[in-house]
Amino acid sequence: MVSEMARYAVIDVGTNSVKFHIGEKHPDGTWTKVVDRGEVTRLGESLGATGGAFTPNAMERTIAAIAGMATEARHEGAAEIAAVGTMGLRTASNSDDFVAEVARRCGVRLEVIPGAEEARLAYLAVKSGLGIAPGSMVIFDTGGGSSQFTFGRGTAITEQFSLNVGAVRFAEKYGLADVVSATDLQRALDAIAADLSRLDAAPTPDVLVGMGGAMTNLTAVMLRLSVYDPDAVQGAVLTSREVDRQIELYRSQSTEARRRIVGLQPKRAEVILAGACIVRTVMRKLQKDQLTVSDRGLRHGLLIDRFGG
Repeated sequence: MVSEMARYAVIDVGTNSVKFHIGEKHPDGTWTKVVDRGEVTRLGESLGATGGAFTPNAMERTIAAIAGMATEARHEGAAEIAAVGTMGLRTASNSDDFVAEVARRCGVRLEVIPGAEEARLAYLAVKSGLGIAPGSMVIFDTGGGSSQFTFGRGTAITEQFSLNVGAVRFAEKYGLADVVSATDLQRALDAIAADLSRLDAAPTPDVLVGMGGAMTNLTAVMLRLSVYDPDAVQGAVLTSREVDRQIELYRSQSTEARRRIVGLQPKRAEVILAGACIVRTVMRKLQKDQLTVSDRGLRHGLLIDRFGG
């Protein structure tokens, strides 16, 4: 039995960033946010060039971030900490070493979850944060190493899967971290489209919902948020025209120039173009000219799933 007004923490270790949330549960089952933030640590940096292993520097950055979050959670009175790892940890050859080091240095048990579980938790987050549309809905969560898709109608999930399509890999492979020619950009878009071919036969949903760092950053740039406002991002509508505008903006600017764009988290400058290309490709394949943005992500679904809601 969960005690009244209990606090719980969740940590989501992704390929590009680590996200952290502390929630306080009320007697009626609702939650109040205590802390909600993320740190870009680039755990999956150079994963393709190292034979599939995390680099020592990337591991150190990420473990330091997790340690800080665990300390903060305990300081804030969290009764428990749930931590999960996603695509990067599913594929890296030294993933077990990383998990063991997190346990040793942070006192946190990091569970590596499958892609389908990622998708289910994302659906829970949207269900609690945006409500459920009466018709068909697709929720997709694009990250640094993979993208998760959940198809549903009302409260029923009809299909869910994960594809190895993430912003870090495409940014590195196609040079999307800096100025890129229109020809090279098209090569990257074609490769993303090929890797997302499973969507080709998918029916067009009534509602498309997007989440993840690329999505929230695209929205923050659209809204020109000099300080990130989750309430402004939550439920915002992102159009294909706006995504195309931002793709051209990032394509034509250096990494340093991108860092100065209002609304863009500076540490995402290297991967934002790749992320935008993934978002645009998903919209094109599902034949939707707009989507609804969810600021809530895996961490919010994990909180509800593990600690009740």
